[in-house]
Amino acid sequence: MIQVGIGLALVASGERLRRWSFALAGATTLAIFGWAVARSSGILDGNPVVEHRSWVPEIGLSVDLRVDGFSLLMVLLVAGIGTLIQLYASQYFSASREGIARLAGLLAVFTAAMLGVVTASNLLLLYVAWELTSVTSYLLVGWNDRDPRARASALQAILITGTGGLAMLGGFVLIGSAAGTYDIPTLLAAPPTGTQVQVGLVLVLLGAFTKSAQWPFSSWLPGAMVAPTPVSAFLHSATMVKAGVYLVARFAPAFGDQLPWRPLVLTVGLITMLAGGWRALRQYDLKRILAFGTVSQLGFMMVLFGAGTPEATVAGVAVLLAHALFKAALFLVTGVIDHETGTRDIRALGGYGPGWLGPKLAAIAAGLSMAGIPLLFGFVAKEAAYEAYVHGEIANSAVVLAGLVAGSVLTFAYTGRLLLGAFRPGPAFEGPPLEPEPEPIEPIEHAHRPAVAFWAPAALLSTITVVLGVFPDLASDLVYAAAGSLDPEVHHGHLALWHGLGTALYLSLLTITCGALLIGGGRLIARAGRVLRSPFDGNDLYGACLKGLNLVADRVTGVVQSGSLPTYTGVILVTATLLPGLA
Repeated sequence: MIQVGIGLALVASGERLRRWSFALAGATTLAIFGWAVARSSGILDGNPVVEHRSWVPEIGLSVDLRVDGFSLLMVLLVAGIGTLIQLYASQYFSASREGIARLAGLLAVFTAAMLGVVTASNLLLLYVAWELTSVTSYLLVGWNDRDPRARASALQAILITGTGGLAMLGGFVLIGSAAGTYDIPTLLAAPPTGTQVQVGLVLVLLGAFTKSAQWPFSSWLPGAMVAPTPVSAFLHSATMVKAGVYLVARFAPAFGDQLPWRPLVLTVGLITMLAGGWRALRQYDLKRILAFGTVSQLGFMMVLFGAGTPEATVAGVAVLLAHALFKAALFLVTGVIDHETGTRDIRALGGYGPGWLGPKLAAIAAGLSMAGIPLLFGFVAKEAAYEAYVHGEIANSAVVLAGLVAGSVLTFAYTGRLLLGAFRPGPAFEGPPLEPEPEPIEPIEHAHRPAVAFWAPAALLSTITVVLGVFPDLASDLVYAAAGSLDPEVHHGHLALWHGLGTALYLSLLTITCGALLIGGGRLIARAGRVLRSPFDGNDLYGACLKGLNLVADRVTGVVQSGSLPTYTGVILVTATLLPGLA
C-alpha cells in the first residue's frame, strides 16, 4: 500500500520532481528488494511469510499474502529489475520531458500490483491485483497520449487482457464455490473435481493466455512496443507478461491431470512458441524482434509449467529466471541504441563510435544466453527443459519435445538476426526484404557515446546470466525452493552446466546447428513467410472481433435510440409496471 501511495503521489506531483521522481520510486522498490533478501533464508528453508487482514468477510474477501519459494523468486525479479528500470529511466528521459513524474508513479503502482499478484493467497485478491496490472499497463502503454498508435495499442492491450480477466474471474468463482474456499493453498492442497471445475479451469486458462500473450491473443504484445523502452523492458519481459505463466505454474501440479488442462496448455504453448519465433525472424525493428521473441519464450514456459510434473516444474522455474535476466538486458540495450542513434531499424544500424564496448558486450552475453549457448544460464535452463521431456512421464512427450527443439531453433535464429542486425560491422544490415517498410531507410552516420549509468543496468543483468551460467549451482537453492513450493514432489537437486553426453546435449547441438543454418536462410524465410503469415497473425482475429462488436453496437443503438418519444415513453411505462411484479 505504501508503494501505491507513493506512486499516486508522484502521478499527482506534476512536473515538480522531474527525474528525481525515478529516484524516489526506485528507492521504495529497492527497499522491497532488500526486505525479500533479508527474509530469503527462512523462506528457502520452507518457512513462508504469511499475513492475514480481513477486508470484506461477507463475500470471503480478505487480504491474505503469502511469500513462499516461488513468490520469493517473483518478488526478487519484480523488485530487483524494477529498481534497475527506475535508474535506467532517469537516464533515458531528459529532465525537461513532459510527464516523467507520472510515468515514474505509474511504474511504482504497477510494481505494487504485480507484487500483489505474486503474493496473493486468496483468489479474489489475486483478481483485484491482476486487474490493477491491466489498468496500469494501459496507462503506461498509452503514456504518450498524443500518439494515436500509443492510444490504439493501449486500447488493444486492455481489451484483450481485460476480457481474459473477466473470464478468469468467472473461473475463480466456479472453482472456489466447488472447493468451498478461495484460499489458494487450501484449494491446491485438496483440488476439487467435476464438470464445474473443468469449465472453471478453461476460464482461468483463458485469462492466463490473454495476459501472457498466448496464441491467438498475442497480437497486443508486439503492438505495445510503442511504449517507451523502460516500460517495455519492465512490463513486457520480466513482470506483467509473466502473470499468466505464474498462474499456470501455481495451478498445474494440482490440476494438471484434469481435462482439458494439460492438452490445452501444451497445445497453445507450442503453437505460441513456434508462431512467435517465426514472426521474430521477419522483423526489422529491434523491439519487435524482442517482442515476438518474448511471445515465443512465454509459450516455452507454458509448455514447461503446464505439464505439471516435478521435472518440468524445475525446468520452468529455471527458464523463467533466465528469461527475465537476458530479455530485460536486451530491451535495455535496445533502448540505449534507439536513444543514441535515433533508430531501431537493423537496416540502418551497424556503425558506432567509441564508447560502445560495454553495451555491445552486455547485449552479446544476454543474446547468447537467449540462444542457449554453453557457459550462459540460458543454456542451463534449456538443458533442464530438454531433460524434463526426455525422461519425464508425459503423454506424447516426443511430440512436445520435437516442438520445443523446433522452437529453440527459431530462438537461435532470431537471436542471430538481432545481434547481427544491431552490431554487424559495416554501415547496414544486409538481408532480404522480409517485411519492408514503405519508406527507404538510411544508415546511421553517427551514434552518441552512451553514459555508463545508462547501460550499467543491462550490464549487471548480463553479468548475472554469465555468472549463473558458469556456476549454475549458485541458483540451485532458489530454483528448487521455488519449484518445491509449487509441487511437493520436487526434491532438492543441483543445477549443473555439464550432465555428460546424453540426449539433451545432442538436442542442444542440433538446435545450435540448425539455428545457425537458418540464420543464412533469409530468402527462404521470406518466401515461406508469405504463405504462413496469416494463420499465425492474431491481429486478424482482434480486428474481426472489434469490427463485429462495433456492428452489433451500431444495430443495438439503432433499435434502442430510435428517436421516437412514444417508444421511449412506452419502454419506461412497461419497465415501471413489470419490475415491481418481478421483485
